[in-house]
Amino acid sequence: MEIVQIVGLGLVATILALVIKEQKPMFAFLLAIASGVIIFFFLVGKIAEVIRILERLAVQADLNLVFLETILKIIGIAYIAEFGAQMTRDAGQGAIASKIELAGKVLILVMAVPIIQIIIETVIDLLPA
Repeated sequence: MEIVQIVGLGLVATILALVIKEQKPMFAFLLAIASGVIIFFFLVGKIAEVIRILERLAVQADLNLVFLETILKIIGIAYIAEFGAQMTRDAGQGAIASKIELAGKVLILVMAVPIIQIIIETVIDLLPA
């Protein structure tokens, strides 16, 4: 029941942040960031486990690991960009958060181009000449 621990940590951090925010807003923000980082590191082990399983399945299915690695990198970019944007938005910097999200989207597009290219080449090869 890891989710209970995560939610519990989040609720305690939220209550503390609300109490501290009136006296020391900077400490409340640092508490929010620290709790977010702790939750993220709590999940890193689970993410690594999923990646190992997917890699093992790809090897068993004799799939090209380059595609799996690219997809995992894309997912990682999406999660990290979202995490950074949320933290920045929590600090009241919505404009910077939007730029982080834009950068994440552009990097995802750049990472996806080789896969899109292979898909288009495959479709073209399947079409009658």
